[in-house]
Amino acid sequence: MHDTNLWEKVKSNAYKALNPIIFLLKKTGVTPNGITAIGLFITSLATVILIVGAEVGDRGDYRYIAWFGAVTLFAGVFDMLDGQLARQTKKMSKFGALFDSVIDRYSEMIMFFGIAYYLVSHDYLLSSVFAFIAMIGSIMVSYVRARAEGLGTDCKVGIMQRPERVLTIAITAILYGIISSYVGEFKIIVDWLPFPFIENISIFTIPIFIMAILTNFTAIQRLNHCYKTME
Repeated sequence: MHDTNLWEKVKSNAYKALNPIIFLLKKTGVTPNGITAIGLFITSLATVILIVGAEVGDRGDYRYIAWFGAVTLFAGVFDMLDGQLARQTKKMSKFGALFDSVIDRYSEMIMFFGIAYYLVSHDYLLSSVFAFIAMIGSIMVSYVRARAEGLGTDCKVGIMQRPERVLTIAITAILYGIISSYVGEFKIIVDWLPFPFIENISIFTIPIFIMAILTNFTAIQRLNHCYKTME
């Protein structure tokens, strides 16, 4: 409970910090749905960075993932702005809520597509599998909640909701870039493994592996919650 309250305080402070931007957006007349669409566009740019890195970058070139993380983090700001703008301009609507949810799912799938594409291209095959599993879990976390609430049951339980997922990926991508730029290349080799046990990119891929587990656990957790509360 304490952790939930702490996370809510963090989000509340983040929203307060965005108030000056909200004020400027209200002056421009841009709509909340327009902000949502801009967020999708920026997420797509982040994915393009990974695709370029997959096609022209070297396996150990950390810059593409680092820039992907920075752009993804920037896109996350727009994910916070649209709802705040809708509330402050009193432009909240059922379609707006639906549009936001649909675009969020597209953004997440586009993001995971870019990650998997990059990892496959540079022969991080096992990590790419976990990225795909993490995407499945992410979609199911959202789907179970949406379906449950459509049936009249509140379903916000569990960890690894969308903000946590985006922040985890963006921050670890940036950390991978920062640490690699200062430390250089490092590897821990285990004889019986056909690939390095630990290397630079593990800073980015190990959290994806954890996310693959936790997102699917959260989806099952929500399903179990519904089993106990639904008639």
